[in-house]
Amino acid sequence: MISVYMKQEIIIRSHREGKSHRQISRELQINRKTIKKYIEDYEHLQSGSSEPEIALSTFLSSPPLYRIGIRSKVRLTAEVQSVIDALLEANRKKIGQGMRKQILKNIDILQLLHEQGFGVGYTTVCNYIREKLGKSATPQEAFIRQQYEPGSVCEFDWGEIKLNISGHLFRFHLAVFTSAYSNYRYAMIYKRQDTLAFMESHVSFFEHIGGVYHQMVYDNMRVAVAKFVGKHEKEPTRALLQLKGHYQYNHRFCNAYSGNEKGHVERSVEYIRRKAFGFKSDFDSFEQAQQYLETIISKVNQAKQQLTGRTAMEMFADEKDLLWQHTGPLSCSDSAQLRVDKYATVSHLTNRYSVSEKLVGCFVDVKIFSNTIEAYFENTPVGSHQRDYGKHQWVINIEHYLDTLQQKPGALSGSVALTCRPYLKELYQQFYLNAPRDFIDLLHYCREHKISEENLEATVSRLVGLCTQSITTEKLTALLGNKPWEDAKPVAVNNQTANLAKEQLKQITALLMN
Repeated sequence: MISVYMKQEIIIRSHREGKSHRQISRELQINRKTIKKYIEDYEHLQSGSSEPEIALSTFLSSPPLYRIGIRSKVRLTAEVQSVIDALLEANRKKIGQGMRKQILKNIDILQLLHEQGFGVGYTTVCNYIREKLGKSATPQEAFIRQQYEPGSVCEFDWGEIKLNISGHLFRFHLAVFTSAYSNYRYAMIYKRQDTLAFMESHVSFFEHIGGVYHQMVYDNMRVAVAKFVGKHEKEPTRALLQLKGHYQYNHRFCNAYSGNEKGHVERSVEYIRRKAFGFKSDFDSFEQAQQYLETIISKVNQAKQQLTGRTAMEMFADEKDLLWQHTGPLSCSDSAQLRVDKYATVSHLTNRYSVSEKLVGCFVDVKIFSNTIEAYFENTPVGSHQRDYGKHQWVINIEHYLDTLQQKPGALSGSVALTCRPYLKELYQQFYLNAPRDFIDLLHYCREHKISEENLEATVSRLVGLCTQSITTEKLTALLGNKPWEDAKPVAVNNQTANLAKEQLKQITALLMN
């Protein structure tokens, strides 16, 4: 490529020094055709322009122009375009499912392309997507950067997400915390945006960081603002007052419709939602989704930030010692006294949860947490369940009904208690369909000896491998009553003890083979 300097040298050596094209070409190592072209352009301006001095000055100070034509896009290959098209189509489907806030942005698409080994640039991706979607460039909004002291301010906000759990689409809520100084982020998923989730998220966050920020910032969310007093004042809810009283921090509310006043967390909700659930939204369970979110947030906190060149984790280390002392977790639960109905269940928000069958007609104390519900009778636990957020659901533990089922074995096959435990139902239908009392005896044994369902399933599989035709309660309890080999410890025994043990082993072997 010819520079402005080289163009000037060509003209000077030709017109001032009187050198030939061949000589200039040899000295400057430039093709004679190129030299001839620039000299002819110069002479044309000198003779044909109305203001030759200005024209010549402009010509000698301007870089050469090249006719490059229409070049093929080297990086934006057909393969890259197909990947981008597939991601745009996935975005379109998400919008159709009401998941607009979880679509991938251009920067996320660029990240995926780089992870797949494509060296395309951000501008190229943006231009292609703009052309593909038929969008014109829009002016960008300007922001005013703020400065915060370490450990001083943390912002909280909610965000909505939609996830496919075992093939079913559910709406969940993200509780997001963001440090104003370090941009350190923390988030948890909840099934409902209620007071319990609000309180438990704070307890979990303060436990996680091992301290308390001096001030927490909230918008006008209903779980934090009880009511408006006057034009600008807001009265905090009882839950917020409990948190403040226990952890002893200050709080501040944003003005109405002024999310920019807590811009860190507004951006964090959108950022975490995209980085976590823009790429992946299908999970086998709620717990798996929460574990995945924790992994993504850890990566986000360990990534370098553009404006500081440091990670959020490194900057959080600066403010950790400046946090106020953590006073221990606050117990967060609702409580109610509920009567046990004839089905040995208590009702909460249209759903029924089982307790011990012996408490029919009694009142029990119930503690409701965001994910669990626990029942107590005279301070003794009588039932614990995962909380169900559906409507008119029955959450039943079959162990609560064993005495009644022993008296009414015919009620077992069609019971909701059996339906709520898929593996037990399969075991009953496969081996105990004509022996319900034996099946109930097996459940009694498991309850008394605290045999988990996983242990029972493993023992059944082991017994099926030994004798596929005959599975009985006696054989299962014989195996369940023996410790696994890895738990057994060698002990010194005399000959009489050894002989008795061998005789017992013979009897168990004979029992298994019958």
